[in-house]
Amino acid sequence: MANPAGPRPDAIVIGAGAAGLACATDLAAAGLSVHLLEASDEVGGRMRTDRRDGFLLDRGFQVFNTSYPQVKKRLALRDLRLHPFTPGVLVQTGAGGTGRVRFSDPTRRPGPSRDLLPGRLASGRDLMALAVLSARDMFGPVSGIRRRPDRTTLTELADAGISDELVRTLFRPFLSGVFLEDELETSSRVFHLVWRSLLRGSLCLPAAGIGAVPAALAAGLPPRSLFVDTPVHSLTDDGVLGEDGSERPAPAVVVATGPERAAQLLPGLTVPGTRTVTTYYHVAGSPPLREPTLLVDSRRRFLNTVVVSEVVPACAPTGYALVSTSVLGPDTPGRETRIRRDLAEVHATDTAAWDLLATYSVPGALPAMPPPWPLSRTSRVGPGRYVCGDHRATGSVQGALASGARAAREVLADRV
Repeated sequence: MANPAGPRPDAIVIGAGAAGLACATDLAAAGLSVHLLEASDEVGGRMRTDRRDGFLLDRGFQVFNTSYPQVKKRLALRDLRLHPFTPGVLVQTGAGGTGRVRFSDPTRRPGPSRDLLPGRLASGRDLMALAVLSARDMFGPVSGIRRRPDRTTLTELADAGISDELVRTLFRPFLSGVFLEDELETSSRVFHLVWRSLLRGSLCLPAAGIGAVPAALAAGLPPRSLFVDTPVHSLTDDGVLGEDGSERPAPAVVVATGPERAAQLLPGLTVPGTRTVTTYYHVAGSPPLREPTLLVDSRRRFLNTVVVSEVVPACAPTGYALVSTSVLGPDTPGRETRIRRDLAEVHATDTAAWDLLATYSVPGALPAMPPPWPLSRTSRVGPGRYVCGDHRATGSVQGALASGARAAREVLADRV
């Protein structure tokens, strides 16, 4: 976008995902000159939206949570033209469209909450335990979550009085789509922060797709600070070396990439493992579910499925329905055929005529976050060298933005 030649910047940020955008914006707001280098042709990292044949396709199914503090601080939500999901999920418990129950927040939608009556989705004892857990997370301070002992989510739910049956029916299938793992081995602190955000916010999609979020963040950057199609080869003693052989000096360099690339640029950096997810987009002649609701499967044949065009009608041309279905791991031969068969059973409809529009496999979609998992950690890795990203905080937009903000604060503090 801008010519990298010119005066040496005060800082270089590598990677224009959410973390890099937050870091670069905060450094610029503090008066520093910043170069934000992005290897691809647009900002966003994993938060990208493609347009294909009149359809809007996020690169892997994503949702946008309005309750995140960093989101509220940095974005004008009205400008994103957000479309909400139904507050709650449908849980597929048996064959066909009748074999499902609805889990919803009774404080938001009292009418559809009849499945929360004891004996339908859960016992009265389970519902009481769930109410206590939810009230504590929703109304208690975040500092209380940070002080709790950290163990697996599975252990935490058991100690909270949640039965194995409710874990199997609701928590495991739902949280598998949140954490991209199906053993509930994620940090209980991370679980409580996520549960709190779900209770306090709304899950939405921007009218222009999830890519509208990083685009809005990038709009706040100063002119001549963002450079796309500018991959970095390595770090040098004085700054960075581009893939084109050009050298860009700067006293501070922030690596705001995914963990694997960060470890390549910063040898010796300890990074977590990551989770891979694959999303299939099918086009149907009519919506198999006529509501903007996430559907999860107690048999865990898939993570979740949703008729995206019921959430954002403009993401599909008139007369078509866009169905997004996500599964753990990479795409493999025959997997889409099995998913199509499973969706036919789940929706009690013929999916043979559905067209597969796109398949997105996203390696490193989230960091693995087993306990003990630090909710935040320093960005400093050496003199003038910093790293940020959701793998340095929590696997979420909030975690990425907060990590980028912390990196900016530490760069500024080290200049004093």
